[in-house]
Amino acid sequence: MVGDGDGRRIVAVVVTFNRLALLERLVARLHEEPLLAEVVVVDNASTDGTGAWLAARAAQEPDGPVLVPVQLDRNRGGAGGFHEGLRVAVERGADLVWLMDDDGLPDAGCLGALLLHDFDFWGPVVVDEADAARLVFPIRLPGGTRVVHDMRDVRAAATGGVIRDVVIPFNGVLVTRALVERIGLPREEFFIWGDDHEYRLRAERAGGRVATVVDTAVRHPSVGDLGTPMMFGRTTYNHSPSDLKHYCMARNNLLNLRDYRGWPHALAFVAKTVWFYTFTRRDPARLRLSLEAMRAGLRGDFTGHERFLR
Repeated sequence: MVGDGDGRRIVAVVVTFNRLALLERLVARLHEEPLLAEVVVVDNASTDGTGAWLAARAAQEPDGPVLVPVQLDRNRGGAGGFHEGLRVAVERGADLVWLMDDDGLPDAGCLGALLLHDFDFWGPVVVDEADAARLVFPIRLPGGTRVVHDMRDVRAAATGGVIRDVVIPFNGVLVTRALVERIGLPREEFFIWGDDHEYRLRAERAGGRVATVVDTAVRHPSVGDLGTPMMFGRTTYNHSPSDLKHYCMARNNLLNLRDYRGWPHALAFVAKTVWFYTFTRRDPARLRLSLEAMRAGLRGDFTGHERFLR
């Protein structure tokens, strides 16, 4: 049986939507990983030929990990995709599941480097594919408020090649079957933005051992500078020009703050949103959309984002 030195069955889960060229690149890289038993690809009802390509690729005689396509009948977002993919992987006997989006590319040997460490939920650094010295998703170092963007700072903060209690979820992260059985699957109703963070928070609450391994990486397209300065530079706000992303962020972030940090933090996020779209970047329509999303989340209504789907 394909697996690591402990005989654990390892299955990769990839979620994709209308990015066939990136998916082809990623599947080719995963095909080179000798420790993988299977690659489960969850297709969120793509319209760019992804389904046909997956079917043809899966029909080929495997000389590496077996490709397992999972076709969804509608776009369920990253949250729904990882919910379904993780469920399928565990049902297919995975002891470890390697989770990633279609636009990341793990370094050659990334999986082996991760397996040198023993945690419950752990992954590589996520660096800009155009500048490997810079993180795509900044890391807040444990025990304080310092946020780092540069790999020199990341390496300086590591102990034994690891930063504990920090991970960028669903970008090349490993999760154990035991942890999945303990905490369940990602919240599919979140659709995008915040589902990965909620899963990490749930893992931590359950006592899961979380870490980032700093000597291996997933290379990811730049997403720009996360965090627009506000309140005279004292803090930042994750503004997105996309109404879909913002709606989900406002709804899901409020719920994560309420559920894991308490109402004071949740209300502070509401105030921060009001300030940002009133003073920092005045936009009454975006403010109304933010408050609508927050109210929907508090009512348990997770359908409002659907009007932005195409």
